[in-house]
Amino acid sequence: MIVGVLIAATLVLRGLGGLGVRRFASWAVSAAHGLAVMLLLTASAHFVPASVTVMPNHADLVRIVPPFVPYADAMVYLTGVLELLGALGLVLTATRWAAGWSLATLFVVMLPANVYAATEQVAFANGAPATPLWQRIPEQVLYLAVAVWAARSAPRTPIRRLLHPAATLQPQPEAKPQPEPEAKPQAEPESVR
Repeated sequence: MIVGVLIAATLVLRGLGGLGVRRFASWAVSAAHGLAVMLLLTASAHFVPASVTVMPNHADLVRIVPPFVPYADAMVYLTGVLELLGALGLVLTATRWAAGWSLATLFVVMLPANVYAATEQVAFANGAPATPLWQRIPEQVLYLAVAVWAARSAPRTPIRRLLHPAATLQPQPEAKPQPEPEAKPQAEPESVR
């Protein structure tokens, strides 16, 4: 379902681009915004009370945190906040590069929770099983790829230049040697004549 949100949002936004909305004139920007829409949905689950069972809730997400991660409850809140900040960063042109790379890192860091949920067969409060690995790992790779695509398509902004100065270096053309100007004969001073 979550992949469907990413795909549908991206297609709708790109369709708006086709209708003349300049912000969504490229697939990369539309996908960045589509990922932001998806993250708003997934981040909301981090804050949903346990009494809500129509979608994954905070208690469900705490259960999928591997035992080696300390402060599972706080980590779920933290990752929810990071997802919200990442979504905001993706829609702001000036921060898209940093947000894309930060989210790519977050997707890698959060993968062990999904692996743990699948291998330990953690069930959610609504009775739904955790997403099986054969489905979840390709999904995570897709999210990571879209985040990197968004980052790489971001314009050269001050944040990008600050955090990644090599990305702004442009190859300089070789300087052609300039011929030295010919020396003009100097006129003799009148006192010498």
